[in-house]
Amino acid sequence: MTAGQSDALQTPAKVARTAGPPLTVSPLATISPGSASAEAVSPAAPICDGHRPDSEADPADVERQLVRLLAGLHELPTDGRQLAADLAPRLSGAVTQRSVNNVLQKLAAQDLISVQEVSREGGDRVLEVSSVEHVRLQVVAGEGGAPTTDEPPPPPAAEAPRPDDIMNLLALPSAREKENKKMGEEILDLLCKPTVKERSTAERFRSQGGAQVQEYCRHGTREECDRSNKENANPCGKLHFRKILQKHTDESLGDCSFLNTCFHMDTCKYVHYEVDYSGLNRSGGGGDASDAGVTVPLPAELDRTVLFPPQWIQCDLRFFDMSVIGECAVIMADPPWDIHMELPAMELGRECLTLWGYERVDELIWVKSNQLQRIIRTGRTGHWLNHGKEHCLVGMKGEPQFLNRGLDADVLVAEVRATSHKPDEIYGIIERLSPGTRKLELFGRPHNAQPNWITLGNQLDGVNLSDPEIVERFKKRYPDGDCLKPPP
Repeated sequence: MTAGQSDALQTPAKVARTAGPPLTVSPLATISPGSASAEAVSPAAPICDGHRPDSEADPADVERQLVRLLAGLHELPTDGRQLAADLAPRLSGAVTQRSVNNVLQKLAAQDLISVQEVSREGGDRVLEVSSVEHVRLQVVAGEGGAPTTDEPPPPPAAEAPRPDDIMNLLALPSAREKENKKMGEEILDLLCKPTVKERSTAERFRSQGGAQVQEYCRHGTREECDRSNKENANPCGKLHFRKILQKHTDESLGDCSFLNTCFHMDTCKYVHYEVDYSGLNRSGGGGDASDAGVTVPLPAELDRTVLFPPQWIQCDLRFFDMSVIGECAVIMADPPWDIHMELPAMELGRECLTLWGYERVDELIWVKSNQLQRIIRTGRTGHWLNHGKEHCLVGMKGEPQFLNRGLDADVLVAEVRATSHKPDEIYGIIERLSPGTRKLELFGRPHNAQPNWITLGNQLDGVNLSDPEIVERFKKRYPDGDCLKPPP
């Protein structure tokens, strides 16, 4: 057969494929493993270049050449007849429609292609390839070995861009976006960097000789710590506890719920603890102030720390004349609520601040812990849930001067002690917030007396005043020194 004859035979076939009747797709005829066999789709007529060969092509060669053909095919959809016609020049034997359909169904079962059964107007049913996984088919074609014919394989076509790659490319930040992000990070770093004034203020309130604190060991007792660290030759330098075992103690009952705040420790059968100071490294925990980095010299007006001795007045706050005290920079009050009051205490406190002319600017939270440094989960202190914390409302009136903002956090973790005994750390927080000023505490008790503070309450011991101005006003208002009785 000459080349002209071959073109003459192929031209009508191309025209027939181009101007053939339209295809009608049956949506319920998708081919999957276990569907109708390939014989039901089309007849097993061999396809060749105008003559019928004596033998059919090897099925293995048909599969290899069809995989290569599909790996470089981008004109979709196509059907099985078109694929069989394109395979005929590549193989020496006849290519049957049955062998092509078998390979298409096999590839569809492996999710390499997507096929579905379509029907023409004349009633013929063929397999149509709607989508192809080109990358996976190229891998399969590379592992399939060399073709059986001497004809070189067709050059692989360029892979069409997948939608995922395009979306990833569109999602990448542009050069302008990168520059804006870099500028924002530089501004944030500049804003977070402490200024010279902030560093000098922090240096002013740094503990002399470093932080004198000791870290508690998470194992609790020293015996438990030694059992957990058998392989470590270095002794643990953290703080441990020692069990208090008395004649009536029953270790099988476990730890006491109240621990060191138990009112019946002499008869309580549960286990109690005390701090174990044996072998403790008393060198301190924090190190010196040079660990903080650059040391900023302090101005003379900031270097001095004024601490006046504690002052208190035993009085009945319902009748006491507050003009005796004068103006104070800070007022702290812990009202003596009844233990079984069912009131929205926090909301009531916020309303009181507003009625007194204060603006609530912050809240300090005290997270309560027990002697073993564990969160308290027992008791009936809440309306709906057991409260393991308390709130301290912070209000401000006017525009106070010389406030050191940003030195401390709004969360305070401290042990519980006696009833209504607040943590002493709050005095340090307030003193750093407003250093060297006169402060007033209402409803205080003897343990609340602190330097720079004037404590008022009916449980204090007499009157102790050292400020000359307050002493003069007090003697003038209360000549007998009795502040507990109501005015006449």
